[in-house]
Amino acid sequence: MPYTSNADLPPAVRQSLPRHAQDIYREAFNHAFAAHVGDPRQEEASRRIAWAAVKRSYSKIGNEWVASDG
Repeated sequence: MPYTSNADLPPAVRQSLPRHAQDIYREAFNHAFAAHVGDPRQEEASRRIAWAAVKRSYSKIGNEWVASDG
């Protein structure tokens, strides 16, 4: 299901990602969800795509997500 705001994101996403990274996750998830209509793995694919989008701009150092350089 698409997320209308960051408050709607799963608790694990909200608690671990900074606000900007949550924005990236939400936007990528929603776009992927719309693009994979009819796919039985729609939600799983959307989650994977969203995390990949976050990882393009953020790196996990220890237990913290930090913005990547460049």
